[in-house]
Amino acid sequence: MQDGEITARGFGRTARGSDEAVTRDTLFPIGSVTKSFTALAIMQLVEAGELTLDDPVSQHLPVFATGPARGVTVRQLLNHTSGFSTVQGNSQHGNADASQLGLIQYAEQLAQVPPANAPGAVWEYSNANYQILGAVIEEVSGQNYSNYIDERIFKPLGMTNSLVVSGPNPAGMATGHRPWFGSVRAYASGDGYPINASAGGIVASVEDMGRYLAMWLNGEDDILSANTKSEMVMASGPASPSYGLGWSIDAEHEAVYHIGLVPGAEALVSFRPAEKKGVVVLANANGGLGFADTWYLIGGVGARALGQSHDDDGSRWGPKIAYLSIAILPPLFVLFAFVSWRGRSALIAKRDSISGKFSLWFPLVAMLGLAWFLVWPLPSIFGGSIATLQLYQPDFAWCLIASAIVAPIWAMLRLALAYSTGGRQHSSE
Repeated sequence: MQDGEITARGFGRTARGSDEAVTRDTLFPIGSVTKSFTALAIMQLVEAGELTLDDPVSQHLPVFATGPARGVTVRQLLNHTSGFSTVQGNSQHGNADASQLGLIQYAEQLAQVPPANAPGAVWEYSNANYQILGAVIEEVSGQNYSNYIDERIFKPLGMTNSLVVSGPNPAGMATGHRPWFGSVRAYASGDGYPINASAGGIVASVEDMGRYLAMWLNGEDDILSANTKSEMVMASGPASPSYGLGWSIDAEHEAVYHIGLVPGAEALVSFRPAEKKGVVVLANANGGLGFADTWYLIGGVGARALGQSHDDDGSRWGPKIAYLSIAILPPLFVLFAFVSWRGRSALIAKRDSISGKFSLWFPLVAMLGLAWFLVWPLPSIFGGSIATLQLYQPDFAWCLIASAIVAPIWAMLRLALAYSTGGRQHSSE
């Protein structure tokens, strides 16, 4: 998108092994780029006098008035300084029961969740913020979130090939692909959850996203005033120097952007307001941890479109080493089990001393601790639970699960060999 002119093209196939080519009209999930639409909707309501940015969320969702998040404001939700954490925002990933909840119902549950940090103190990206904002939009406007976005944003901008998905995926959407042991494989994603609609539920064609980008770059009053558009793409406070209202800020390159990630797809929208230039990249695969990388492609296209240097060679040895260090654990413990069986006589001999008994029992304690770490604390480093990792990085997640199972089994096998009946007979001989 440059100087009001949209150039849109499709590359590749809608599914691996398919003959159906991607076109400018092929539907792709845009993931968290949806947050910019939600922020835009909130600012429309602000301009209409229906709310203000410094309203406590409890003013529009009374259930928050007596809960632990009662001090959170609309602005803090918009710029991710509410105190809700990334992990809290991803807590319902993979939870089929959550599919039965609407945005307002889910916001009522979030109202009882203590934010991980004090409101306004720190910046931390969280889907929970925009799930709550979706409920605010519904409560204040009296419309379903999907209907509001369609009537107040899609239709005025001519985005006829875009929709909010809160049920079955639409026909014509590109098949997503997830990382799978160095490559990718197709992912038959399930229905969209209504609770995720305002945080990452929009599906659109790249042509339509060009129309959306044109609105942000035209410098005009249209579905939102030019002044409010400018306000949204500036740093929004001391605790949020690199995030505006629904947009990330790249001060070094004088650019505004947002990335999107859902299981099987990634998206990038980036623009330079001063140059009236922008780019949208949609891909029907999400990258692996160091392998099956997609960001080399997505970031490279984005950088070239904006005239930026792109020194990313896609190697990412750090993530690859982290991935391999986990992937190697299951076969390594199988090897350890074989070595233990071969050396069972030595294990039997360990029963006769205190130090030997310690060397027999300590590995079980250590391996149980390792299993706990692999399944609980480690996934939280990646912003979610093991269920979240299974959605986005299934190969890595299964390596974690397999390691958490095999490691204690190896330790228990050592004990079984050491204290087996056959071992006692062998020892008495």
